[in-house]
Amino acid sequence: MQKGQATRAAILEAALGLASHMGLEGLSIGALAEVTQMSKSGVFAHFGSREELQISVIREYHAKFEEEVFYPALREPRGLPRLRSLFERWVKRVSVEIDSGCIYISGAVEFDDRPGPVRDALASMVRAWHGALERAIRLAVEQGHFKSDTDVTQMLFELHGLILALHHDARFLRLPGALDRAQRAFEHVLAHYTTDVEPAVAPRARRR
Repeated sequence: MQKGQATRAAILEAALGLASHMGLEGLSIGALAEVTQMSKSGVFAHFGSREELQISVIREYHAKFEEEVFYPALREPRGLPRLRSLFERWVKRVSVEIDSGCIYISGAVEFDDRPGPVRDALASMVRAWHGALERAIRLAVEQGHFKSDTDVTQMLFELHGLILALHHDARFLRLPGALDRAQRAFEHVLAHYTTDVEPAVAPRARRR
């Protein structure tokens, strides 16, 4: 990695840490310059604007989310095993973020009524993740793990709702047992949609 790229990556890592604790609106060139012990002009040269900095942080967060949650789950067989892995890894990430915060969730609160490039970037990343979950649910239907009349959109809504409830109870209310309740709720959702067919262990080389 060239020096300029390495410096930008270091700034972005620091910016991600700030945004996780203070929100995307808490990001500023000045605050980031102080944390990285760089000049404001030096930080500005790598991003050009506060808006571009925020968008870059959103993309970096999404890339890390994919590395920790999405790509490892693809190693699981299609259908219910893969969907279960996606959800469990998602819950694990939320549990790690209890003391920092989820940029997807905090960003939605900050930008839900603020149209513009930052909101568009954030919404695009969330939709990409929802798309991955939706594909996993559809594959579970195709594999016979879920009922043929499964309402995929409804199930996706329910799973996302569990994560939002977990984040609220664990981070905001600090209620003990929130993680266990989220897992139990996930099993309740699965029980509503699953058939009696045991998930088949398909070759992992075949992915969709």
